[in-house]
Amino acid sequence: MTTTHAATAPTVRPFADTRTMLRRGVRRLVRYPSLTVMLVGLPVVMLLLFVFVLGGTLGAGLGGGGGRAEYLAYVVPGILLLTVASSGQGTAISVAMDMTEGIIARFRTMAIHQPSVLTGHVFGTVIQNAVALVAVLAGALLIGYRPAAGLPGWLGAVALLLLVTLAVTWLTVAMGLAARSVETASNTPMFLVLLPFLGSGFVPADSMPTVLRWFAEYQPFTPITETLRALLDGRTPGAVDVGLALGWCVLVAVPGYVRAKRLYTRSR
Repeated sequence: MTTTHAATAPTVRPFADTRTMLRRGVRRLVRYPSLTVMLVGLPVVMLLLFVFVLGGTLGAGLGGGGGRAEYLAYVVPGILLLTVASSGQGTAISVAMDMTEGIIARFRTMAIHQPSVLTGHVFGTVIQNAVALVAVLAGALLIGYRPAAGLPGWLGAVALLLLVTLAVTWLTVAMGLAARSVETASNTPMFLVLLPFLGSGFVPADSMPTVLRWFAEYQPFTPITETLRALLDGRTPGAVDVGLALGWCVLVAVPGYVRAKRLYTRSR
């Protein structure tokens, strides 16, 4: 009698594989702490520059006899979003390095949940951003920032920053996959860093020239900034700003995720 042995397919464990890829990303952050230091350094320098060099003049322009303290409260949400936007470059570079150095090809020969390679990058960036945001916020508190938010406001602010981080990260993961080289990947997300400056993050949009004001009012970071500012100030954000902020996060995150998944599958 001949016994036929059926081939057993390898078991794929999505959660375990994602956890493994996340651990890989965290180890990269530990081995190269300069990446996180640079992510914190730029926003902190910008915070000190705008508050102590320009804050007196810009604060007076807010109305109501404002000064540096008032401008500090105004600019912190913009600085926090600048931190999130700045992380996009590192994410795109990391993904492009994996694509060009052959590690992705090796992963594809292994019995792992293939999307975990991308989600590992995303969750690693979320952790890095959380560390950077806490550090930047601590710096703002040291120089006198005193948010009036209660527990609901803080929970809303954290949730919003998480959503923005996920949206920006999936977008830049797709950029990293689409880039032909690491150098290209380092340049493509640079426009994200400019958007907080071209919105209401640093000065009110209605103080800008007409064309720039129109752009500032309709670009994604303005409603996100206004919602975050209201939450940290202990105010109820406007329904329109909240709707636009959440809508922009979804509008950026979903196509970014779909594009990243398609590019990763196509490159196989």
